[in-house]
Amino acid sequence: MALLGLALSAPLLAQDAPSGETLFTQVRVFDGTSETLSLPTDVLVRGNVIAAIGQNAVPSSSKAVVIDGRGKTLMPGLIDNHVHMMFNSLSPTQMSDTDVGLEKIMQLSAGQARAMLLRGFTSVRDVGGPSFDLKRLIDSGRVMGPRIWPSGPMISQTSGHADLRRLNETSRRFTGKVPVAEQVWASVIADGRDEVLTAVRENLRFGASQIKIAAGGGTSSEYDPLDVTQYTLDEMKAAVDAASDWNTYVTVHAYHPKSVRRAIEAGVLVIEHGNLLDEDTLKLMAEKGVWLSGQMLVESSEAMDPKRREKRKPVIEGQQIVWPMAKRLGVKLAWGTDFLFEPDLNAQQNAYLLRLKPFFSPAELLHLATSQNAKLLALSGPRTPYPGRLGVVEVGALADLILVNGNPLANVDLLGDPERNFVVIMKDGAIVKGRP
Repeated sequence: MALLGLALSAPLLAQDAPSGETLFTQVRVFDGTSETLSLPTDVLVRGNVIAAIGQNAVPSSSKAVVIDGRGKTLMPGLIDNHVHMMFNSLSPTQMSDTDVGLEKIMQLSAGQARAMLLRGFTSVRDVGGPSFDLKRLIDSGRVMGPRIWPSGPMISQTSGHADLRRLNETSRRFTGKVPVAEQVWASVIADGRDEVLTAVRENLRFGASQIKIAAGGGTSSEYDPLDVTQYTLDEMKAAVDAASDWNTYVTVHAYHPKSVRRAIEAGVLVIEHGNLLDEDTLKLMAEKGVWLSGQMLVESSEAMDPKRREKRKPVIEGQQIVWPMAKRLGVKLAWGTDFLFEPDLNAQQNAYLLRLKPFFSPAELLHLATSQNAKLLALSGPRTPYPGRLGVVEVGALADLILVNGNPLANVDLLGDPERNFVVIMKDGAIVKGRP
């Protein structure tokens, strides 16, 4: 599904290469893991890594870019662990419009990618959709955007959460016709062990850093009630077998205990959502070291049809219970937004992190969106697209950094207004906002 020769407009182009050296002076550092800020210090970036912190932070050249950080906090770039880069820019009408081609979708997605980076999100995990070409454009510097850990199209059983066929489209197994959603790699329908193996291996062939499958019903899908369990144990094991042979992992869309317990038995390492989980299942996740990648969604929006709003109610109620319970039980937690077919929500990405304030202290929220989310990204092992440490301000770590006007540990709401409060944003050693 190559998207070459796109006529990308000037505002979407392009990220600068890393400057030789950048020196942040007299900043207080939130390192991604601590409960407090450092005393005022200097931080030197050389190329795309943090070269020195403190008295050793001395540029080797008089041409170094020097940024005065007095009164400001230097922190890691933010990480969103649940995005859909190709679908967060499309409305339901655009998604179903056959005249909206792949080039138009790429234009819209590239614009959203740039805006996401300028909100301070320097890394994201894409958990469903054809984001490989967008990632290549970003990595080559042709488009501004975050680092992307792509899953490729979500893999689903027939009638599952990622069965995106129109009502008049019957199974290709019976008709031989490939559904439109599969033609554009929005999702893949795979039934039985053999098809699941093929689907997973195909995603890995195209560069997936992890694999996403649907294990239960969803609120944005048409055919599956919320309570259903999807994929047999053997099918789930097939996905895990194929991913683990490539030294990476499987994450599953699942809300309720039955689907999550089956996924854990199959060897799945990450659960997306989990809003309807009970205490016993969360205890099992903590015991097995299985991650919960959660969100804090709103009840409804104007873009949702009435059926979807009704379907979503127990999910919204459940997230108020699951977050504090999972935290208390010691489950490994990650966070993401999961905006899908509601482009107007994208601008609220930072504000959605702040919706977790009732359950987490400012330091815990910052840990979650930096070093903790980075640990989940690291589960991709050798399949990670960007070798190096992220989510921390440490010597040798990749230089994805935000210079915040103020102290986010004292006032975490500063994160909610990146346009005003993020003075400098750096990705991979390049200043993308706040050039001196």
